[in-house]
Amino acid sequence: MSVRNLDSFFKPASIALIGASREANSVGNVVARNLITSGFKNPVWLVNPHGAEIYGQRLYPSVADLPSVPELAVIATPASTVPGLIAQIGAKGTKAAVVLSAGFMEAGEEGRARQAQMLEAAKPYTLRIVGPNCLGVLSPAGAFNASFAHRMPQKGGVALISQSGAMLTAIIDWAASRNIGFSHLVSFGGMADADFGDFLDYLAADAETRAVILYIESVRHARKFMSAARRCSRIKPVIVIKSGRSSEGAKAARSHTGALAGSDVVYDAAFRRGGMLRVATIEDLFEALETASRNVRVSGDRLAMLTNGGGAGVLATDYLMENGGHLAKLTPSTLEQLSAHLPKTWSHGNPVDIVGDAGPERYRASLEILRRDPGVDAIVAMNCPVAVADSSAAAQAVIDVVAEAKNDGGPPVFASWLGEAAAAPARHKLEAAGIPQFPTPENAVEAVLRLANYQRAQALLVEVPPATARGTHDTEAARRIVEKAVKEGRSWLSPVEAHDILKAYRIPTCDLRVATTPREAAEAAAAIGFPVAIKVKSPDILHKSDVGGVKLHLLDAAGVERAAQTMLREIAEKAPNAKVEGFLVQPMATRPSAHELIVGISEDELFGPVVLFGQGGTAVEVIADRALALPPLNAALARDLISRTRVSRLLAGYRDRLPVNIDAVIDVLLSLQDIAVELPQVKELDINPLWADHSGVLALDARIRVAPAKRAGTDRFAIKPYPTELVHTIADRSGKTYGLRPIRPEDADILQKTVAATAPEDMRMRFFSGLRQLPDALAKRLTQIDYDREMAFVLEEGDGSIGGVVRLSLDPDHVRGEYAIILRTDLKGRGLGYAMMDEILRYARSLGVKQVFGDVLAENTRMLKMADEFGFRREAHGPSPGVVEVTLNL
Repeated sequence: MSVRNLDSFFKPASIALIGASREANSVGNVVARNLITSGFKNPVWLVNPHGAEIYGQRLYPSVADLPSVPELAVIATPASTVPGLIAQIGAKGTKAAVVLSAGFMEAGEEGRARQAQMLEAAKPYTLRIVGPNCLGVLSPAGAFNASFAHRMPQKGGVALISQSGAMLTAIIDWAASRNIGFSHLVSFGGMADADFGDFLDYLAADAETRAVILYIESVRHARKFMSAARRCSRIKPVIVIKSGRSSEGAKAARSHTGALAGSDVVYDAAFRRGGMLRVATIEDLFEALETASRNVRVSGDRLAMLTNGGGAGVLATDYLMENGGHLAKLTPSTLEQLSAHLPKTWSHGNPVDIVGDAGPERYRASLEILRRDPGVDAIVAMNCPVAVADSSAAAQAVIDVVAEAKNDGGPPVFASWLGEAAAAPARHKLEAAGIPQFPTPENAVEAVLRLANYQRAQALLVEVPPATARGTHDTEAARRIVEKAVKEGRSWLSPVEAHDILKAYRIPTCDLRVATTPREAAEAAAAIGFPVAIKVKSPDILHKSDVGGVKLHLLDAAGVERAAQTMLREIAEKAPNAKVEGFLVQPMATRPSAHELIVGISEDELFGPVVLFGQGGTAVEVIADRALALPPLNAALARDLISRTRVSRLLAGYRDRLPVNIDAVIDVLLSLQDIAVELPQVKELDINPLWADHSGVLALDARIRVAPAKRAGTDRFAIKPYPTELVHTIADRSGKTYGLRPIRPEDADILQKTVAATAPEDMRMRFFSGLRQLPDALAKRLTQIDYDREMAFVLEEGDGSIGGVVRLSLDPDHVRGEYAIILRTDLKGRGLGYAMMDEILRYARSLGVKQVFGDVLAENTRMLKMADEFGFRREAHGPSPGVVEVTLNL
């Protein structure tokens, strides 16, 4: 829906509890007590049909008897009464309701009907609902507890949004022991109305919230969720913990890629593409939150280890290498400097073991040297307690170095002081100094790797590629194949059809001949040339090698005929009910140094198309080395997808094996994306194996499942691609043309030049302040937009410079949008401002936007005159003194 009225959940002018109870420990009793004792300064009214009082508060017999309209209602009455109550409070003017009652979607057909009635009752009043069947809402920032949680958390900067009430109360308890405070906490329960997307939108702009925690069991609206998550995570950390999800559909899938659709791996890909940080456990959650709250940033995963005990360094290194990190290679200069300050018995490498008797001087000198090494992204400083050195003094040396080098851009330091009682004083020191510290070396390394992955995901937020096909394919030929199969009611394309689809999309494949008998197979092999491979052609056999349906390295016609006959016998034994239509004959490709990969696409029920990459071959499930990504992809995103697999290290080359032509692999991944865009009937596609070596790629086998398409093109994508279809030109009064296109993330630097070339007075009219340069965060915010909810057209000159920007920021429900426009001073007076305004209003109409508004300084007469000419109405009361709100109903 939108952020409309969500403010009423956190900043209500008044609250009514409908269903307050005098029965001890009942939900209505506990919520009443929490509301009254939480310190809320505004009115709280309690409703119970039997009247009397509770906790010194009067009980009103009905909603009609309340002294005024409650902005927020909390409902704890039987489920059957809820739809009527929602209609009643909505008609009175209540903006939001928390429905604690159970008995809705989880209660079968009757409950589903009741939930529909509840939503229908709320709709005419835009009344927002949290719940039903939830714990409630707590807002330490607003000083109220509208829940039946066991305690009120302390105030802080973390917002917690949870589908599970039990997890919310558990996290409150864990947070209390770590002195972590919250701005707002919401338990969704049945999530009938307000959901993760809505609250992420709200919290992105909430000044009380510095970080967001999500406890997710499932997501309902993928594009809405991704859009809101990407917006919020650009501004503040979003940390996700998600419970497992299984899918019966995944069990039934017959391709490797299809088996991953509906799985938790797809959520992983979504969280990563949304710039969020996913953690696996509650302990990880708080460690990540603590690190994020300290604003620690790492530029990569090349770690230096500093330790007074070799064993600790080895443990840290093992964990680093097992989890995809890299041990920093220290420069000769660094090694030389360390040798000058350390005893001869030091390790002379990384990990830097400064020997067991190391005092604070060695820690200080070593840390200072390591922080100057350009190949180090982060440092893990460790200490094992010994009788001959002071652990606390060593910790103080680390603290001093970090404090003296604050904001110097060097690598951050993470600490792990091992032990318990002996390490406690040092740990307290490190904690107080703001240095992330962890009980074990593995915990410290994990924190660094988690941050490195998070930073990579954040960097990829700027990638918003188009998803238009690249125009080098025989799309019509491929479409005819797919449509014919769908029309015939077939789910799987034949191997020949799959081969032809790959050819149509310029994916390199082997020649393919079809034979119906062993003799014909031998003749086809002779025509191709030896050696050859033969495979069974059967609509009932997908994993051919499992039933003896693949024979390789056949050197002559007689051998081919014998192999085909053997194949028929083996299949008769292993798959007696399979229909065998013949044989596929292909030349025996020989690429001795090629790697076997798997690539594919499938359509997830929630997130739409996903792209797969991993290590292929017959043991693909056993190896389980694969990664998924949500389209749209470009080369940078495809390269990131490849990098998240173990096999990517082999592809870089080793010993006598040359590096793989990664560009050729990327080209195949982008071709698969083109198939997803142009052939929405394709639901699963596997290429396994895809051979890859230094000379390129070769697809040896493919499986493709099709079904009627419910939605076409990129409408199925969870992330809206860059809208290339909106790129066009406009002209000024003299007829000179300019480009007009949607803004891109890489426009940030060019936009700064536009700002510098714009008169201060014009900047003040646009930003209501005398900005001479945009703060980096604002420049990113203005250029890294989500095209699903915002549009900014840039006026582009022939040299690529930006002459102006016109913007429309929409409610997530696309009902209302705010415009803003700026034109470089030297371009004014040419009619370009009018032309740009006309374009953004035309765009708003194309989306069905109901109203466009803008805030204009009262002294900005030129803008007000233009608004008048476009039919805007000046509102009687502006949002603040000296500001006029203008509105245009479309």
